[in-house]
Amino acid sequence: MRRRLDFLRRSRRAEGSPSSPSRESSLAWLVRGLSLISVMATASALAGDPLPADLAATRSDLTPKDLARVIAVTRPTADFSKPEPFELMQGGAGTSRRDVNRDAFSQPAANITFEEEGNFKLGNALFRKNWVSSPSSTQASDGLGPLFNERACQNCHLKDGRGRPPAGGAGTTSMFLRLARDASSEQERAELAGHKLLNFPDPVYGSQLQGLAVAGLKGEGRMRVDYQEEKVTLAGGSVVSLRKPGYSVDGLGYGPLDPRTTLSPRLTPPMIGLGLIEQIAPADILAHVDRDDRDADGIFGRPNIVRDELSGEVTLGRFGWKAQTASIREQAAEAFAGDIGISTPEAPKHWGDCTEAEKACLAMPNGVQQRLGPVEAPPPVMDLVTFYSQNLAVPARRDIDNRQVLAGKKQFYEMGCISCHTPKFVTLRGTPNKAQAFQLIWPYSDFLLHDMGPGLADGQPVGDATGSEWRTPPLWGIGLTGTVNGNMFFLHDGRARTLAEAILWHGGEGQKARDRFAAADAADRDALVKFLESL
Repeated sequence: MRRRLDFLRRSRRAEGSPSSPSRESSLAWLVRGLSLISVMATASALAGDPLPADLAATRSDLTPKDLARVIAVTRPTADFSKPEPFELMQGGAGTSRRDVNRDAFSQPAANITFEEEGNFKLGNALFRKNWVSSPSSTQASDGLGPLFNERACQNCHLKDGRGRPPAGGAGTTSMFLRLARDASSEQERAELAGHKLLNFPDPVYGSQLQGLAVAGLKGEGRMRVDYQEEKVTLAGGSVVSLRKPGYSVDGLGYGPLDPRTTLSPRLTPPMIGLGLIEQIAPADILAHVDRDDRDADGIFGRPNIVRDELSGEVTLGRFGWKAQTASIREQAAEAFAGDIGISTPEAPKHWGDCTEAEKACLAMPNGVQQRLGPVEAPPPVMDLVTFYSQNLAVPARRDIDNRQVLAGKKQFYEMGCISCHTPKFVTLRGTPNKAQAFQLIWPYSDFLLHDMGPGLADGQPVGDATGSEWRTPPLWGIGLTGTVNGNMFFLHDGRARTLAEAILWHGGEGQKARDRFAAADAADRDALVKFLESL
């Protein structure tokens, strides 16, 4: 009953406030809140075990007074005549106010301490570190591969930003092919139901295609992308060309792929704001789940309930294109093992993603130095890389009082984009690092899975995510993509070359918003894009 009253209060404030959203949006806000109880019951059933404490249905970190403040400040606005309070600082107190340039995504959070900034710089050095194959004279850098995609984290996350798809005949190290198949037996289906695994790798090539290899070993193959152009006519007669990709593998080095193996391209995402995302209360994310579409807006949203590989507990996934990873540290460990072939205490895979079928790979030396510990990247390395990843600042907004930007923000709300791209959250009170505590942030994501239709489907289930579901990606910093990375490639595989193309690829739960965009007049479309460019 207390939960119900909390959400009723939220609804009444929304309806009675001069800055409240439309009546339809207020109803949606109430329905999403009231659905939380059923969401938690569903999540509990998915887990098969008692729900962990960190998935509590209400926020125990807030006093009633603080809860009222959070409800008020995160309510969607309906006043687009001026910027909202604190909108400039979209990453909270840690927002970077540095000059906008190619290093805009590489700044430390502005509210970390002087000592922590030193750790941030050490983590940055390790993030940029080039690992070498074993054996070598630089023993602390031993362990590359034997099969790998890149030698350093920074080489994939270009300037801490997003990757790019292969161009022409050139390969890429910032977009990968995930390899997986669904369950094929009762035992495998039970493992998926118990959240013991997310899916099943190719029996020969493992969970990711790795095109590079150390000396004396051949790579697994090279991703091939073939595009077809599709024309879309918008209101007013303007035509946009969308490129539809097809994926295959050239030069397979170890025989054919299993016929059941699916190929899923994954562009490396920006690194900014990850520590803040990690500290959003699970209840605040789950409050946006609407399994039964009670507000009849065509938007559902589901959590990906996963097993945290570090704690062993079933919890909420919030990182990765399919929300398959629970924490930044786990994600870093998986990247070390899968992308570079470096073992960590969290993922002690000395030969990376090599499978039993790749015997030549397993015969290669690894980089473990017993005097440094039983893995190639010992705990201090993981501590610093994780800290660095948690504290990359979100850049400040730009042009927030520009009339076209404000008009575009109104279009973004009225077209229904905020049904998935939730504007605001307030992070937890009690966080491991005070820099992330009780911060009003503007990621523009609900961090839930949404069915995006057949056009964006990869056919690859990952945990609870189906082959057509994707996590809503945060939008903060998206307007600086060209500045930081020198290119504009969006969506999970970089097929979209402009923000307008990215919108036009939306299907499934995003179809209505996409159609409203396509039917809008050119001035409204331009304004919406201008708003996105200000993020």
